[in-house]
Amino acid sequence: MHAYRTHDCAQLRKSEVGDTVRLSGWVHRKRDHGNLLFIDLRDHYGITQIVTDSDAPAFAALDKARVESVLTVTGNVVARSAETVNAGLPTGEIEVRANEVTVQSPAAELPMPVAGEQDYPEDIRLKYRYLDLRRERLHANIMLRSNVIASLRQRMVAQGFTEFQTPILTASSPEGARDYLVPSRVHPGKFYALPQAPQMFKQLLMVAGFDKYFQIAPCFRDEDARADRSPGEFYQLDFEMSFVTQEDVFQAIEPVLAGVFEEFSGDKSVTPAGEFPRIPYAQAMLKYGSDKPDLRNPIVISDVGEHFKGSGFGLFDKIVGSGGVVRAIPAPGTAEKSRKFFDEMNDWARGEGYAGLGYVTRKGGDFGGPIAKNHGEEGMKAIYAELGLGDDDGLFFAAGKAGEAAKLAGAARTRVGEKLELIEQGAFKFCWIVDFPMFEYDEDAKKVDFSHNPFSMPQGEMEALETMDPLDILAWQYDIVCNGVELSSGAIRNHRPDIMYKAFEIAGYSQADVDANFSGMINAFKFGAPPHGGSAPGVDRIVMLLADEPNIREVVVFPMNQKAEDLMMQAPAPVTDRQLKELGLRIVDGPKADGPAVAKAVAPE
Repeated sequence: MHAYRTHDCAQLRKSEVGDTVRLSGWVHRKRDHGNLLFIDLRDHYGITQIVTDSDAPAFAALDKARVESVLTVTGNVVARSAETVNAGLPTGEIEVRANEVTVQSPAAELPMPVAGEQDYPEDIRLKYRYLDLRRERLHANIMLRSNVIASLRQRMVAQGFTEFQTPILTASSPEGARDYLVPSRVHPGKFYALPQAPQMFKQLLMVAGFDKYFQIAPCFRDEDARADRSPGEFYQLDFEMSFVTQEDVFQAIEPVLAGVFEEFSGDKSVTPAGEFPRIPYAQAMLKYGSDKPDLRNPIVISDVGEHFKGSGFGLFDKIVGSGGVVRAIPAPGTAEKSRKFFDEMNDWARGEGYAGLGYVTRKGGDFGGPIAKNHGEEGMKAIYAELGLGDDDGLFFAAGKAGEAAKLAGAARTRVGEKLELIEQGAFKFCWIVDFPMFEYDEDAKKVDFSHNPFSMPQGEMEALETMDPLDILAWQYDIVCNGVELSSGAIRNHRPDIMYKAFEIAGYSQADVDANFSGMINAFKFGAPPHGGSAPGVDRIVMLLADEPNIREVVVFPMNQKAEDLMMQAPAPVTDRQLKELGLRIVDGPKADGPAVAKAVAPE
């Protein structure tokens, strides 16, 4: 017999009744029924009930063992009586009567419970993550993550992609988020950077002649945490293809994403491959108030500014007359809602920093509220007719500069959808956001700058850069969105040095700037680069959606907290003077209460 187990804790069935078996695992729960002691023994695979009575030799060891102690139990498989069968367990028809018990590792008193799924403070969960990972839901999430990654890998290979690994130690880039820097011991005063993404390397692989690349890539960005973003590091399905158009990229990745979601979504519906809607950025901002629209929400925003030109509602008339917009957000079926619902929405908008959220109520065809009173019944009927609204539908308004009004309207659309329970459940709805503007005007810097990705090919290429207003130029850029979550950005790349120099010139960068900051890529392009493009869907966000978790930390094995601290490993941590000396560094400012120490490169002694 094996030293530790003949079966795992999810394996035994009635067919093994009468067999002598050996199981190993953790004490999940204990139940003392007087002369009988029941223990749920748990391993990675499941749970088996162990039973012993007070006269058995195994009783003393089992009785003494704390919850989460690791035991090896040898015993006989017996059938449970009909009334004690646990239909909720695969092993629920049997139990193991213990004959021998070996305590492999006794557990100390637990800082947090493992059995049960009750909430527990995050700092405790992260400090004792190895205990947290024993809990059923989190354990299942991590296994889901592993299976999703395996499926992604398999599907990419089936699509003709080849996996390559790109460097972890690389050069710092002036673009994007803050880098994590790594000092060089052999080159004092110089630093590597951890890659924010394998962007340049995967493009260089295309220049090198490899046709289809992918990688489950670790990425490192010194960014603040959000519910859908881990601080420090994350993983993405990074891929790139040569000699492709935007449509080729879509056709390659849609079957991969749709297939993975169909495989792991249970009974939820998934947008089929080949049917992901393509929504232009401008249309997304108008209809949904966001470039990450949740298409499960049926509410569509409309621009109704023309209706208020010269109207009796002076405020909206003035906003439209000065170049602003008025966006309407339907609130269907709100006739039975009290005035309080509408006032609370207005209060919410003010709490978000906006001037307010105007509204019109309607019940049985009768309009209510100050906007309806000032605009008049005929004017309101015209708006309702254009929007296809009914006699019992309310309407909210977001007015102001286009960007701010779109942002408020988008947030209001989401809130109304949630409050009225309009958001479709049990569905994963994908879409592509396309036709992003190549440039935008930076109000702070008072200059034109890149709006999305500086290495994207402008639509119209050199001719567009030379003849069009920069703010009217669109790029071959696209985002994959699912249920309001951006899974990735991507683009058809600018593979032409002349076009790249011109694009950067428009954004205020000289050719020398490009040569200095992006020398590796721009130099490679001068030796023949194929047209290429790709994207990088976020693995963490994919798993978060499939696991139906609100926070990305629930699908990461060892996450950091919101302050980018690893409470379990106590990182970041001070280093010794010897280590600093080897790196040619010294601390010039001591640790501060609100920030880290500052290291300065110095000449080695």
